[in-house]
Amino acid sequence: MKKILITGSNGLVGSEAIKFFEKKNWKVVGVDNNMRSMFFGVDAYEPMLELDIRDQDGVEGLFNGVKFDAIIHTAAQPSHDWAKDAPLIDFDVNARATLILLEAMRKYCPEAVFVHVSTDKVYGENMVRDLVESDTRYHSDYPFSENLGLDFAGQRSLFGCSKTTSDIYAQEYANYFGLKIGIFRPGCITGGRHKGAEQHGFLSYLAKCIKENKRYKIYGYKGKQVRDQIHSYDLVNAFYHFIENPKLGEVYNIGGGEERSVSVLEAIKMIEDETGKKCHYEICEGRKGDRQWDVHDVSKFRRHYPKWDYKYSLPDIISDLCQKDIK
Repeated sequence: MKKILITGSNGLVGSEAIKFFEKKNWKVVGVDNNMRSMFFGVDAYEPMLELDIRDQDGVEGLFNGVKFDAIIHTAAQPSHDWAKDAPLIDFDVNARATLILLEAMRKYCPEAVFVHVSTDKVYGENMVRDLVESDTRYHSDYPFSENLGLDFAGQRSLFGCSKTTSDIYAQEYANYFGLKIGIFRPGCITGGRHKGAEQHGFLSYLAKCIKENKRYKIYGYKGKQVRDQIHSYDLVNAFYHFIENPKLGEVYNIGGGEERSVSVLEAIKMIEDETGKKCHYEICEGRKGDRQWDVHDVSKFRRHYPKWDYKYSLPDIISDLCQKDIK
């Protein structure tokens, strides 16, 4: 039986990965320390194995005891807003802990496959486009590919800086040591397992606010800012295809693409139609470094893994968030 380590196992992607790989008959070890309850005030859940990945001795003890065939590293401090108030913790979780995991892999299971969940925030202000404004959204014909580059990319946010550090280390461990490591740069990940909070996971939190008749805050751009959405299942399935046929040090932008892109105003209308409830919202001052438009070009991953495809459409995602049956 193949063995896989999943960090951040209580989170959206981690919990989806546990379910996915258990169905594939892998032996799954999931680790978490429930820091998201401190980040966002959400409920804490007992993990498979409680472990803080900043604990080098604890991580090395785990790797020394179990020879993993794959590692999916989803654990992170994921919030721009939280990072600015605690930059040292943000760096420790996102950068140093990733290095601890990479080094443990190199020492104890160098033949394993390592999936590093990075973020498109590493591109900072390089993710800009000339946009056309309509009644409900901004438009562009050119989604973002991996060719944006990381050099001179300001306005990453402090979160983006810590994630850029881990992203580059993951690439270099693949290139320097010849390890099977893939770097995935998603934007908005969502799905019914998502426990959205005001500072993280806008689509899930929006659905929660509408269902519970809570007032929702839209930060800037008149609610026309656009994000593409990828369901956590589709993302984990992409990881699986990579693990089955790894390519050393490859970087992939991964998201929902134009077909799963939605503005805040459009999402409000879709969730209102799905739930039959009215959204009560206010438009507030925009957040520093926020983007008007964020849609991913996934053609590189599709070329490398043509058997992978999406399961969830945008209406499916909305239904899942609203706890309705998927068509």
